[in-house]
This record gives sequence, structure tokens and C-alpha cells, in this order.
Amino acid sequence: MKKDLIKSYAKINLSLNVLGKNKNGFHRIQSIISFLDFHDKIFIGPINNKRHLISFIGNFSNNLKNNTVLKLLNILDKKNLLKKKYRIQIKKNIPQKAGLGGGSMNAASILSYFLKNKIISISQKDAIKICNQIGSDVFLGLDRKNLILKNNKTIKKYDLKLGLFAILIKPKIGCSTKKIYKNVRNFSRNKIKISSKTFKIEYLKNAHNDLEEPAFKIYPILKKIKVFLSNIDQVKFVRMTGSGSTIVAYFSNKKSAINGLNLVNKNFKNYWSILSKTI
Repeated sequence: MKKDLIKSYAKINLSLNVLGKNKNGFHRIQSIISFLDFHDKIFIGPINNKRHLISFIGNFSNNLKNNTVLKLLNILDKKNLLKKKYRIQIKKNIPQKAGLGGGSMNAASILSYFLKNKIISISQKDAIKICNQIGSDVFLGLDRKNLILKNNKTIKKYDLKLGLFAILIKPKIGCSTKKIYKNVRNFSRNKIKISSKTFKIEYLKNAHNDLEEPAFKIYPILKKIKVFLSNIDQVKFVRMTGSGSTIVAYFSNKKSAINGLNLVNKNFKNYWSILSKTI
């Protein structure tokens, strides 16, 4: 059986503004988003079988029965878009409940693979509709570019290189997104500037993630991690990604980031941590 390799990259929020709450109960957000070179590996190929076969391996492969990939395949089958069944094996390098969009990006990467290889033929608009049936952030992974999410669904993409080195650290807890949003008390007055200048270090240093305040109250260890990272030499800025629980420290050069990671590993020995790079 022919197998193709898909790299499913981690998504990060460089900033996240909560602007208010809609009548349907969902919050209005704006976010500056990038991707890391850190990724899950997806092996995919057609099989002669009555149903799709999905399996997970790797450090973060537990409790993934009700997963985004299965949801995607079920939607495509209901629409009669797939002529064959597929064997899909996913090596999970990205932790769950980490604010890195691992599961969402898996679904987006596979849908993108089907589109690019002309296995299915649908419009970009219909592809986004399918993504939204799976999860609110899935459509962000259809195209791996730096982008600004303007009002939960409209995005502005930028063909530019951010090129920051990032230390990621995640404690042994996963954050409840629902709980954190429920505890948001203050909404942002300042909207994100829709410009390529938004990705400049000086702008990003002064940006913020509105979910940090409630997250730090519910999970105090996250604040402790941020304070520690903020004191590392030559760090540009430190921010929680998404609703956590990963805290990210950004550096402009690799040597400083490596030194920082060594300090992290000495002081937080039992926590997951890696060094990666933004696109």
C-alpha cells in the first residue's frame, strides 16, 4: 500500500483579544496566529476495506477515540466525496489540551491533502464549512501562513517570515477552555492592528492574551512558569498560547533560546518542554 506523509504543524496564538460575548454565548475574539515547525506525522494511504482505519502512536496518543480525523472522514463520506477508504496512522508529538491546536490541525492537514491531490473537488468556501463542522479553529490550518483572525471567522493572511525561536513548556495539567472563557471578566478595548507590522517584535511585545488572567487564577502554576520564562536573558516576550496550558517564550536567536531551554529543563524537570521555530 502506498503511504504519503503529511506534516501537521502546531498552531500558536501570539496574541488573543476577547472583545465581547455574542447572544449565542460564544465570545468574539481577535488573534495573531503563527505556526511552528514542530508537528505531528500523519501517514495516509488508500485501502481495500469497507471502512477507514485510524490509529494513533506516539507520546500523546491516549484517549483519542472521538477525534477530529474521524469527524472529518464521516463528513466526507456522508457527502460522498471520498471514492476510497483510507488507512491513517498519526504519530502524536503535539500534546493535548495545550493550546497548540494539535487535533484541529490534524483534520485541517488531511483535508488540505485531499484537496491538493484532487482526491476531492470542492470550493474553498465548502472546505471552510466542513472545517467549521469539526471545530471552530480547524479552518485556520488549511493554509500554513501567519495570519490575523479578525472576528472568529475572517482571516487576513501574510506571506512573511516571523523566524522566532520558541521555548514551549507545558505542565502536567490540561486547561478547560470552557472554564477559562466562563471566567473572563474584562474585555479588550483595543483591537488588533490589521497590518503586516503586527508581526514586528515591538508590536508583539506589547500585545497580550486576555485568557491569561482567568487561566492564571484557576491554574496558578501557569503564572509561575510565565514569570520564570520572563526572567530568562534576551527573551523578547512570553505568552500563553490559546487557552493554555502551554506557555511560550520567544527569542530572536537560537543560542539564547537553547540557553533558556537548559534553564527550563533544570527547573521544571517533570514538565514537557521543547525548542521550536515559528514560520
